[in-house]
Amino acid sequence: MAFPRRYPPDLIDTVVQRVTDARAIRAYGAITTVARQLNLDPRLVQKWVTKATTPPTATPAETGDPCEVYLPAGLLHCKLCHQPMDQAELQNSVHGYQCQADCRPRPLDATAVADTVGRAILRHAPRIIPTTGAPTPPHLAAIHAHRVLARITIGATPTDITLAWRATPKPVADRLEAERAHRVATAHNLALNDPLRARQLLQGTLTGVDPATAPAHPLHAEAAALLAELQLRLGHTADAITWATYAHHSTSHLHGPTHPHALHALHLHAIAHRRAGHHQRAYHLYRQLADHLTHEGPHAHRTLAAHAATALVLHDLGHCQAARTLLSDTITIHRRHHPAHPATARMTQHLTRIWRDCAAKGHHHDT
Repeated sequence: MAFPRRYPPDLIDTVVQRVTDARAIRAYGAITTVARQLNLDPRLVQKWVTKATTPPTATPAETGDPCEVYLPAGLLHCKLCHQPMDQAELQNSVHGYQCQADCRPRPLDATAVADTVGRAILRHAPRIIPTTGAPTPPHLAAIHAHRVLARITIGATPTDITLAWRATPKPVADRLEAERAHRVATAHNLALNDPLRARQLLQGTLTGVDPATAPAHPLHAEAAALLAELQLRLGHTADAITWATYAHHSTSHLHGPTHPHALHALHLHAIAHRRAGHHQRAYHLYRQLADHLTHEGPHAHRTLAAHAATALVLHDLGHCQAARTLLSDTITIHRRHHPAHPATARMTQHLTRIWRDCAAKGHHHDT
C-alpha cells in the first residue's frame, strides 16, 4: 500500500513510546511488531525511533570550545601562497583560519574545515574511531587529524582540500591528553544536570580508543567508567557493558582489584549485565565484588550490600529459596551492625517482593 508522506507528531510520539514499552519487557522485534500492529512501514518506524533516541549533537560553534573546532597546529597550509594557516577569529566570535594577509579576502571557517577533514577521516580511517553507540560527529574525528594526516592543503574554500596521509597512525600527543583530561573533568561537572552533553564529551575523549583492545590507561579508564554510568542512566546497556568492562579491566591492571576505582567499575559492570538480562554473568560479578570488598570487613555496609544484590540476581536466575536465605541472613547482619540504616528497609522490601513472587507462582519451599 502507499504510505502517506507526512505524519502528525502525536502519532510519531505514540509509535516511539509503544516501541519503548515493548523493549522494556525485553520483546524481540519491537519495531517490526509495532509497525505491523499500526500498519506502518518498519523502516519509517525505525527512523522515528532512531531520531527520538539519538541526542541532538551540538555544533562546534554551539559548544564554544575551540579545542572541538580547531585542528592540531601545523597541519594546515594554503594552496595559494603555500604558507601555514594560523587560527583567526571571524565575525561574531566564529573561529577561522588565515594565512598571509594579502592572500585571502577573509579567513576560512574553522568549523567547515573540521567538518570536511573529519568526514574524510571517518570514511578512510574509521579504525581510529571507537564504536560508542552513536555516530561520531566529524568535528570530533577531526581532532585526531594529526594522527593520520601529515599535511592538509586548503584552496579557496573549506571543501577544496588535499590530504597527505601518514603511512601509520601517529601516537596520541601530550596536548591531546591535556584536552582529554579537561573534557573528562567537564563531563564530571555536567553528568548530573546535562548527561547528554557529558556523554558527548566523553565519547569525544575516547575517540580512537577501542575498548576491546586498548591498553590500560588511567584517563581512558576514568572516562570509560563515567561513560558507562551515563549510558546506564540513559538506558543504553550494551554500551554500558562495553565501557564498564574496559574500565574494570584497566583500573584493576593499573591499581589492583580492590582499588576504589576498580571496585566502582566492577559494580557498574555487574549492574549493566543485570539490566541487560545477563543474570548468570551478573551473579559472578556480584560474587567477585563481595569477595573484593571483604578487605573492608565482612560486616561492612558495602560488603553486605553486595551480598544483597547477589541474592536479587539469584532470584532473577530462579533460585528463589537460595535468594531468600541469603537476603534474610544479610538483613539480620545488617540490622545488627548498622542499626537504623535505610538500606535495611530496602532489603526487607526486596525480601517481601521475593516472598510474594513465590506465592504468586505457587512455589512450595521448605521454610
